Amino acid sequence: MPRTIQLAAFLPAPPERLFDMYLDPAEHAAFTGSAVEITARSGARFRAFGDLLSGTILEVVPKRLIVQSWRSVNFAPSDLDSTLVLTFWPEKDGGRVEVVQVNVSDQDFAGVSQGWEKYYWTPWRQYLARSR
Repeated sequence: MPRTIQLAAFLPAPPERLFDMYLDPAEHAAFTGSAVEITARSGARFRAFGDLLSGTILEVVPKRLIVQSWRSVNFAPSDLDSTLVLTFWPEKDGGRVEVVQVNVSDQDFAGVSQGWEKYYWTPWRQYLARSR
């Protein structure tokens, strides 16, 4: 049965900057350490981590919201695409990125949940610390 992931992370940069970094292929690749195909255009393809992740940009509200269809190579062909919603919020001394990801398959749930910290939050914080 598909599951939902809800996470949030504080990062030491304004939310507008975090939003721009996520959608900029060069910066996204710089903080994740892996090439990415991404743009702010609705309907555009998204691919990351050597095509281990793929999907489509469904909606973008500038500086505030990104919605993507999302699929891991671990998903079974019969699994529905996951929908990923990223929202960007101001906080003292930085910004908060909130993640809601629905339709994550049971077999991928632990890996995807842990992957947000391992492949996004930790390297993003390290990248921002080096960029100061």
